[in-house]
Amino acid sequence: EHIYLIGRGLQYATALEAALKIKEVSYIHAEAFAGGELKHGPLALIEQNTPVIIFVAEENERKILSNANEAKARGAFIVGVSSERADIFDFWIKVPECGNLNPIIQIIPMQVLAYQLAVLKGLDPDKPRNLAKSVTVL
Repeated sequence: EHIYLIGRGLQYATALEAALKIKEVSYIHAEAFAGGELKHGPLALIEQNTPVIIFVAEENERKILSNANEAKARGAFIVGVSSERADIFDFWIKVPECGNLNPIIQIIPMQVLAYQLAVLKGLDPDKPRNLAKSVTVL
């Protein structure tokens, strides 16, 4: 069970946060990659039907859809998180285009996804294992 998330620019931060939430709540290996680094190893991880979530914003649309095409050519199941549907998407999560607020808007469906994945696995998303309410700084 692997999920890969790809973002460019501000959407890379969204991909990182989404991967963290999926790991913490559903215990599925989720890893985020910067779109510009995709050719340096991550594409080798993609197998037939590997879920790859792509975060699209107006400023990175052409390049991130190129990343989606590269992943799709290797058999990935492409989930697009964007304001407009692209033909490359196997599944589309529609979000409004909000400029610099896109990362905040795009993380919301990822939090719901993490929750739903946990529920599907019979896990309690309100009680993730090995997480504390506070962090001790030494």
